[in-house]
Amino acid sequence: MDNPVLVEVTRGGRVESRHRGTVAVVDASGATVFGSGDPEAPVYPRSAIKVFQALPLVETGAANRFGFGNRELALACASHSGEEGHVALAADILVRAGLGEPNLECGCHWPSSGTVARQMARNGVEPTQLHNNCSGKHSGFLCTAVHEGEATESYVQPRHVVQDRIRRTMEDVMALRLDPDEAGVDGCSIPTYAVPVRAMAHGFARLVGETGVERSRAQAGRRLIEACMAEPWYMAGTGRADVSLMEAAPGRVFVKAGAEGVYCGAVPELGLGFALKIDDGAGRASEAAAAATLSRIFRDRDAALAERFAEHSRETLRNWRKIEVGDVHAVA
Repeated sequence: MDNPVLVEVTRGGRVESRHRGTVAVVDASGATVFGSGDPEAPVYPRSAIKVFQALPLVETGAANRFGFGNRELALACASHSGEEGHVALAADILVRAGLGEPNLECGCHWPSSGTVARQMARNGVEPTQLHNNCSGKHSGFLCTAVHEGEATESYVQPRHVVQDRIRRTMEDVMALRLDPDEAGVDGCSIPTYAVPVRAMAHGFARLVGETGVERSRAQAGRRLIEACMAEPWYMAGTGRADVSLMEAAPGRVFVKAGAEGVYCGAVPELGLGFALKIDDGAGRASEAAAAATLSRIFRDRDAALAERFAEHSRETLRNWRKIEVGDVHAVA
């Protein structure tokens, strides 16, 4: 059976495009609160579960040793836009561990912020690995390795001790087994494992609900999630959906986008986690669906907040002359 349509795009009063997908909202016990589509089909989470990957940074004591606060921890969970503040903080994190940009193995790309990329090009500035949207996460990996006295070379390889520790952590949080021999390769060169959408949602629910994982692990997860909620700009960037959704309910909602139409999140006060995947990988659809999911979560609990998220699930489309031509909206 095909997944249902979660998001529609209109033009001139007609539906021009449809985006199918699956969504799951789960509590800490693993019970599905509501969902749609097939949440058991494995998908690559991509960057949506960076909180899980950052857990060892806190659990090993590396974050405390290097004096990391909310901004540093948010950047360790980030898919940032490559803006000046992101790049400078990633560089500072590495310096604290006695390392530098050459130690990164995430690769180099132009900032995802078009404004920043154009300014750099005008000034003749070439991007470095610090501009990679995952440089904060990778800096966290390296700090953990230094703290543990481990080799930093080839830390992106599936069987390196850094990735092995992350894999075992994700197995525990999502309550499943992951095989390094079956891993894909993410855009930043670390392993990425195909997992059910429901398992991602359950993992976030277990962390914020402090159920099903050791208390110290849940506390580490809450610390990272709270850091992201406190400093959403460092986890994303100017004008990003992650920022606008978390700022719609400060300190109450955590969200994280992933490539190819994945979105995850948590509502700590309710002990709920959610995850979704848009089949065709469209980011515009995943953002609308994430907002609609949050609206549904709060529908019977906080009507004003539910409406605020419902507004985020609708985007007016305008042409180059700023004429309204249609919209992107989530469907029931």
